[in-house]
Amino acid sequence: MRTARAALLFVLASVFFGGTFVAARAGQAYVPPLLLVALRFDLAAVLLLAYAASTSPREELVPRSRDDFAAILAAGVLTIGLANGLLFVGQGYVPSAVGAIVFSLVPVLSPVFAGLLLADERLSPGGALGTAVGLVGVGLVMGVGPSTLHAAANVGTLWILGAAVCAAFGSVLVRRTRPTISSTATIAWGLPVSALVLHGTSLAAGESFGSVEWTLATVIVVAYLGIFAGAIAYAAYFDLLEGVGAIRTSLIFYASPAVAALGGWLFLGEGLSVGAVAGFAAILLGFAILGRETLVPAVRRLAGRSAPQGPAGASTGPDPYPTDD
Repeated sequence: MRTARAALLFVLASVFFGGTFVAARAGQAYVPPLLLVALRFDLAAVLLLAYAASTSPREELVPRSRDDFAAILAAGVLTIGLANGLLFVGQGYVPSAVGAIVFSLVPVLSPVFAGLLLADERLSPGGALGTAVGLVGVGLVMGVGPSTLHAAANVGTLWILGAAVCAAFGSVLVRRTRPTISSTATIAWGLPVSALVLHGTSLAAGESFGSVEWTLATVIVVAYLGIFAGAIAYAAYFDLLEGVGAIRTSLIFYASPAVAALGGWLFLGEGLSVGAVAGFAAILLGFAILGRETLVPAVRRLAGRSAPQGPAGASTGPDPYPTDD
């Protein structure tokens, strides 16, 4: 049952996060990009705070220490705020799947920042190779060349690459602070911070509520981004993070591009180039190189989850819902 629950959460998070890239692109026909993501987190903040309050003990929910507040700021400003702001701006220039592919570089970049900022983690030669392969994948997506760097699509890709850097850097900063509250609570408190940052950035960029075209499509996009790709997806993501560990949870980043590609094709008539597919394969390879020391044991443990039962009905095999970390 626990394995089935993890699979369900994985599907929900992958589908809803993958749909973010489609909704971010479609919604910009009605709402400026920074204001769109700010409205997303206005709604998601209310819902996720309510969820955290109803499911977390008080000691895991209420921030008390300097590290707690530092983690909330790192998550709110970088991991969620700037990362999503840059992502939504960039998504206005590129197909949905391309945005998802470039953003899937987050788990590849995180070990680089961890090696620089965390005393107990150092980037191994294999880690450096995996990161390099992942960056080559982004180059393939962009079709990097002297005559292509100035293209609008590549400008958008660079914005999204910046979003991936912010998300990876912010995640490592949260780990560095070692907060006493739960990860769900950290993100729940971080969402209002993100909304404030994005509303301020939106105003600074000259966006206004007067430019919003309020239609049924606008309401659907904002509701999807705030409820499904916001509160529900984040709740599923952090449930998985605490249940199965960071390595396997990060596979969501590699399921999302498939969802984004299908959604972009169905709803926006988008296609996907051979270079983008090759780039995604390279990014996935880079992640596999980085995670090989954890993925192989994890697969072996999962393969043994159907071990014979003892006479009292207790499994004689390994935990069917093991953790990576």
